[in-house]
Amino acid sequence: MSSRNAKGLSRRAVIQATVAAAAMGSVAARAQTPAAQPGPRAGDRVFITNEDSNTLSVIDPVSNELLPTVNLTSFDEDARPPFRFVTGNVTPTHGEMIQKPLYHGAISIHGCVPSPDSRIFATAGRGTSNLYLVDAVTLKVIGNQPNPMAGPTTAADSLTSGILVGREPHEPTFTRNGREIWVALRGENRLAIIDVERAKAESAGELPRGAAIRRFMPVLPGPAMVWFSAGGETAFVISQKIPRIEVFSVRYDGQGFSTAERKATIETSAQDRFGFAPFLKISPDGREFWISQKLADGLSVYDAGAEHKLLEHLPLGERARPNHVEFVQNDRGNVAYATFGRVDDDGPDGRAASRIAIIDRSAPAGRRRVVGHFFSHGREAHGIWTDPSNSKLYVAHELDELPGSPHAGQTVCCVFDVADPLRPRFVRQIPLGTLDLPSGKLPNKKSINLVYVRPGARSATA
Repeated sequence: MSSRNAKGLSRRAVIQATVAAAAMGSVAARAQTPAAQPGPRAGDRVFITNEDSNTLSVIDPVSNELLPTVNLTSFDEDARPPFRFVTGNVTPTHGEMIQKPLYHGAISIHGCVPSPDSRIFATAGRGTSNLYLVDAVTLKVIGNQPNPMAGPTTAADSLTSGILVGREPHEPTFTRNGREIWVALRGENRLAIIDVERAKAESAGELPRGAAIRRFMPVLPGPAMVWFSAGGETAFVISQKIPRIEVFSVRYDGQGFSTAERKATIETSAQDRFGFAPFLKISPDGREFWISQKLADGLSVYDAGAEHKLLEHLPLGERARPNHVEFVQNDRGNVAYATFGRVDDDGPDGRAASRIAIIDRSAPAGRRRVVGHFFSHGREAHGIWTDPSNSKLYVAHELDELPGSPHAGQTVCCVFDVADPLRPRFVRQIPLGTLDLPSGKLPNKKSINLVYVRPGARSATA
């Protein structure tokens, strides 16, 4: 065979192999790190769950300005005093607010996750034991109805009751095909498995209460969160009551609905004797799952493949109290960030702030370490999420800014430039402002989860 023919065959072989790989819908193909996408662009949104105000703050990441707050309260749906937020010029405290007569709004909005196509997201009300769906494009709560009493002193919409799922729903997660939401019921020993399309109809009152629940799935006590492997064939469930992880094999029928069977139980007491793991996420390459072990002040990394073995445990320091983990990988670095609940007094400009740990993921598993920290520029850092280009990072905070600071008394979201992931550069604080109700202004308070959403694009759950 001539050299020219050999080269021609080689080129054809490469092309054929490339086409075949692109056509494969295999787990391995789906687990690859996605190609870099443009930075923040028109239509992108950052959503933040505010647990004390029961609202969703929305940020336009192009301008880093606030958009109108999404209202998950039921205040001012009626002009009479028992329905109003502010009565007699008195703004209620948080405790008084959620116990107002006839209040049927959310209580303790907490967990939040985008659908695989990023067109909707689900958020859980811990105190109301329910789940709400929100349209990521229109910023409307799915199932809300026009308020028949709407007027200049009342709200335009009546809030849906959402989907009642069970005691203390902590975090929801979509299956990879987007047909179901698995909700970790931290106050029970089970997950609620929700049909997404039926949930939309139930929220709108088109189906009876409970119609969207496909089944309840028994799991370990105090389930905090569930996340799926890259191909969706495995589900990992963590607990905030006992030091264990449960692993389930998941199968899907022709309609995309799941059945699950317990595959393994992982003992974690050597790394976390408290058994308090609030957060779980799969790495972008699909090969690892990382969990935060808050009271043990560390992170544990496990193989997401067949063996699910412990790859490494990363101590974060005394009373670090890690909350969430996010991954950033671009041509200048490959890191994991972990937000600290701890607040330190030596923050920027002498103000109290939390730290965020930087773990260099370019080293082999078992040899990674914390290579640095940066301040979150807020107090009690919690949710953290990057944009699709892995160049911008957003961080939510639970506590308000202290007196004497530029945004004193306000909860803030902070933005960082992470074009160099090992050297994050602070961009700005974004004060979250208020929900402007007809009767008064409700400050957005105690931010927990944060997600970056590009409607129509693949999310971290895809």
